[in-house]
Amino acid sequence: MADSADTIQAESGLGFDPDKLREKYRAERDKRLRTEGNSQYQEIAGDFAHYLDDPYVAPGFARAPLTDEVEVVVIGGGFGGLLAAARLREAGVKDIRVIEKGGDFGGTWYWNRYPGAACDVESYVYLPLLEEVGYMPVEKYSRAPEILAHSRAIGEKYDLYSNACFQTEVTGMSWDEAAGRWIISTNRGDAMKARFVCMANGPLHRPKLPGIPGVETFKGHSFHTSRWDYDYTGGTSNGGLTGLAGKRVGIIGTGATAVQCVPHVGAAAAQLFVFQRTPSSIDVRNNRPTDPEWAGELTPGWQQARMDNFNTLVSGGFAKEDLVNDGWTDIIRNLGMIARSKAAGAGAQDPDTLVQLADFQKMEQIRGRVDQVVRDEATAEALKPYYNQFCKRPCFHDEYLDTFNRPSVTLID
Repeated sequence: MADSADTIQAESGLGFDPDKLREKYRAERDKRLRTEGNSQYQEIAGDFAHYLDDPYVAPGFARAPLTDEVEVVVIGGGFGGLLAAARLREAGVKDIRVIEKGGDFGGTWYWNRYPGAACDVESYVYLPLLEEVGYMPVEKYSRAPEILAHSRAIGEKYDLYSNACFQTEVTGMSWDEAAGRWIISTNRGDAMKARFVCMANGPLHRPKLPGIPGVETFKGHSFHTSRWDYDYTGGTSNGGLTGLAGKRVGIIGTGATAVQCVPHVGAAAAQLFVFQRTPSSIDVRNNRPTDPEWAGELTPGWQQARMDNFNTLVSGGFAKEDLVNDGWTDIIRNLGMIARSKAAGAGAQDPDTLVQLADFQKMEQIRGRVDQVVRDEATAEALKPYYNQFCKRPCFHDEYLDTFNRPSVTLID
């Protein structure tokens, strides 16, 4: 008897062979597996220590060590820390200190200011506290400067700047049993005390360097995208990288950051080489300005309702309406289409098969888009992702693939 995947293929005319795709997925995975795991990356120390320098603050910052006591210390000034501190303020807690490694609030949006940087989750659900701050994003997917400005606005509204410690990294915590207080040590020599500590330090503040031959001996100008050197490239986060005119540039990696910055670098450099291990899945972005009429009709509580709707859908739940209606929720609609097909009766007994078929179909669509956009067949084939959609963070962009049609841009696969 044919299995449910074969039955669904035959009855619904999916246009692909699930078994052949599984074989292809395994083969592509096996090409890229690294036994070293995270140890494959180059440690940022010694000759590489400069990759950690903060280009957004003046050098030489110093202050006296703090030994005072506060009610709550929040470690991290990104969205998590800002939300925690804001909600504590709303609950009546006045004595709050945010400790942040960077020179301002924003977290990953403080560090990542590379050209093209933007959120890839809808800004109406991604940017926190929109109603509380009284702000409406300019576009469906906000760009980095707007997100950083919103982070600062949260800090201002909730009076978090007055007691914050920026350019400060927590190095240790110990519990003083007798005093009933945490002792927080930092790289500034602090030994401050707190009754409560909220850990909101994210993982995206420390760059990773690829452990490939030549990185340690390369003598040209280099920097990490999270420490973008606009003094060298010229331009802004909106592009215009005039300093790259006449330059040969290499970008290592094809994840979400590269997908956003490659179009700008490709437009400016004399030659661009993009080094890829695993291609990203590139779905349609379709960014657009916020409709003022839509925004004007929103009622109180709209953002939480929208966030709940989005989270329900992307976690596999059911919602009568898809409020966000973008690439993140598209696979759910795809699954629903298969479930409503004639094969639903066979597949209903095997939900895992239905989910896999929906994923296959979505990824076939994404691979088909590569063929539609990229003119060189070999380059197009190398840019096709052969894995389940959420195996690697999905990306969304409308200019990345077309950049490889430039004669000055070469993909090194």
